[in-house]
Amino acid sequence: MSEVKQEVREFYDRVGWMKLADSVYQNARYEDLRPISQRYIHDCHMRVSRHIGPTGRFFLDAGSGPIQYPEYLEYSHGYDYRVCADISITALCEARNRIGDHGLFVVADIANLPFKKQSFEGIVSLHTIHHLAEDEQVQAFLELHRVLASQRTGVVVNGWSHSAILAVFEPLIRTANWIRNQVDRVNRQDKSAAKEIPGDGKNSNGQIQGEDANPKGTYTSKYDLNWLKEQVASLIPVEILVWRTVSVRFLRAVIHPKLGGSSILILLYSLEERYPRFFGKYGKYPLIIIHRRQEEV
Repeated sequence: MSEVKQEVREFYDRVGWMKLADSVYQNARYEDLRPISQRYIHDCHMRVSRHIGPTGRFFLDAGSGPIQYPEYLEYSHGYDYRVCADISITALCEARNRIGDHGLFVVADIANLPFKKQSFEGIVSLHTIHHLAEDEQVQAFLELHRVLASQRTGVVVNGWSHSAILAVFEPLIRTANWIRNQVDRVNRQDKSAAKEIPGDGKNSNGQIQGEDANPKGTYTSKYDLNWLKEQVASLIPVEILVWRTVSVRFLRAVIHPKLGGSSILILLYSLEERYPRFFGKYGKYPLIIIHRRQEEV
């Protein structure tokens, strides 16, 4: 096993999939858990379901983790078995606890899948490929295409290394974060400030309690649009749509109840629905559809 994969495996076995509360993992610090963002995040999760076949025998979750979000369960609802493939033993144990007999669990490397050609009628790989070394990321896409059944589709969700849309909003994000830091400083000095609610694993900003004290994340290497077109789309049929335009950093900085946050997210989602290709290319998180056409059999 390469040094990068060993690092990723150790991180998720020891830290990433450590539970902080019921169904809340250490890795959730990378998500905005505040109620104001939940509808938008839920709707983005559910976009995946539109682009995979609704029924089949075997569904592959490549880099499954513990299947930590309820929406993830819906993707394999119409399949006989969900095959969870992950490099982390801890992740697979948690996934088994969650889906039981519906699941088959395999310790596997996404760049070298131990399955025969065209084994799966549906595939998802969510926030996984960026944990591979750059020279293995193309191979991971090819492996997903290899095990995908004829005339079926798979979905990959990953983050771009750069988002033109978020770059436009960077001054606003920095200003909002500066203001929040000043407010937090005042609140820390105010002995009457409200205490955090215990037991839910997160604070009032939707962050995991003790986030600043958390260990650093593990290895990631994200690609950009040009890389995907040149290195992947030249080899296999792919389509780029939007999964989610904005990052957690944007949500935490800009989206707040008293500043019309709910209306902003409703508008953003409607724009994503109308222009999925534009926001897929220039937002933060593309939804990449892998096609396996009949003539490729």
